[in-house]
Amino acid sequence: MSSKKPSIPKGTRDFSPKQLAKRNYLKQHLIITFENYGFQNIETPSFERSETLMGKYGQEGDRLIFKILNSGDKVKSADLKAFEEGNLSQFSNSLSEKALRYDLTVPFARYVAQHQNEIQLPFRRYQIQTVWRADRPQHGRFQEFLQCDADVVGERTIWQEIEAILLYDQVFYDLNLSGVTIHLNHRRLLAGILQLIDVESKLIEFTVVLDKLDKIGQQGVIDELTAKGFSSDAIDLLKPILELDGSFDFKLKTITQILSRIEVAQEGLEELSFINEYFKTNTLKKVKVNLDVTLARGLNYYTGLIIEVAPPAEVKMGSIGGGGRYDNLTDLFGLKNTSGFGISFGFDRIYLVLEELDLFPKTLESQPRFLFLNFGKETASCSFEYLMKLRGEGIISEFYPTASKLKKQFNYANQRSIPFVIMIGSEEFKNQDFILKQMNTGAQSQYPLKELIQKIKELV
Repeated sequence: MSSKKPSIPKGTRDFSPKQLAKRNYLKQHLIITFENYGFQNIETPSFERSETLMGKYGQEGDRLIFKILNSGDKVKSADLKAFEEGNLSQFSNSLSEKALRYDLTVPFARYVAQHQNEIQLPFRRYQIQTVWRADRPQHGRFQEFLQCDADVVGERTIWQEIEAILLYDQVFYDLNLSGVTIHLNHRRLLAGILQLIDVESKLIEFTVVLDKLDKIGQQGVIDELTAKGFSSDAIDLLKPILELDGSFDFKLKTITQILSRIEVAQEGLEELSFINEYFKTNTLKKVKVNLDVTLARGLNYYTGLIIEVAPPAEVKMGSIGGGGRYDNLTDLFGLKNTSGFGISFGFDRIYLVLEELDLFPKTLESQPRFLFLNFGKETASCSFEYLMKLRGEGIISEFYPTASKLKKQFNYANQRSIPFVIMIGSEEFKNQDFILKQMNTGAQSQYPLKELIQKIKELV
């Protein structure tokens, strides 16, 4: 039987020790900031009931959900009649009762509703877990990736939006990542724009198309809207909004004038004005805030302010974060009148940005600093005893497992970049000595064995 070349599915990755050291560094920065802001950690299952996830992300999002096929006797309950009638969607749903989570927000809403008698509202949670999307793999876009969320539910106040921007700013400041832009918009503005052009009933179609602006450009958006039945008059009214440019102040004043008579937009304008005024007198350390009236974020559950975080201009990468206000999401799970606001950090994309800009510290991997060479049974027990004493002192050390040729053991130390080698051979053991060799210079010194711990401590 011929062997197959080992491989992994597209859109997934293996991580080396060096990569994991960097990932843990980034994760630790996020955890420290989340907890400093008073968020508590929770975890939810990697898969949910299909009914929990489906219908929450819009039509395009639903298509990217990984469904888990039923097994055992449950397969027998498949709706064969739907298959015979050509209703493949219903047939597919009957084959799958569970799905891998698409994001962390919907599972969190389910968690809050399910555990509402156990948590104190307002509830502040952070969550760092893997999510899955059946998306086309490309640079910065994976089918399996880590998502890092911070949400607060139970009270509705614009200070939560302010706090989210400050949280982003603090994380990027700690990572020394400059040039990040936080783009803001409001779902009430988008609803107001639709009322202005007299197509209020097409909010979902509008946001889904508008969300593609960065990918397909203004003309592409116009073409898709036209194909979806938007009139030429509506497009003409929309063009000045699509072309709006300038400072936050200028764009806010302009869109306020355009939507001055549209009642549904007023709450959004007021909240954006509040944010703008706050950051005029409270300077951000790393990020800048921009008003983007074309920002849509095509997720059905957003109801208020929406956020998207763009990386520095010199890095070719999609958004590295985003979020928004959701007022009705827990309603779907039986918990009424529980507004929430949350943001997400695109962990894997932030990692790639930090790597491209060479912003990771040079020494992150927990490498052994000392290697005990193995000279065979006569001295192995002695070397192992001192190895464990060093580890007891918190000093990362290693023992070569077999009495191989010294050249092989030295090569191992060099390949692992272990700076010091400790040798207790038969002669040293007899004299109760040890030899300490510095690998980069080749210099070595001999000391009494009883001084080994102290001598090593002096080098740490």
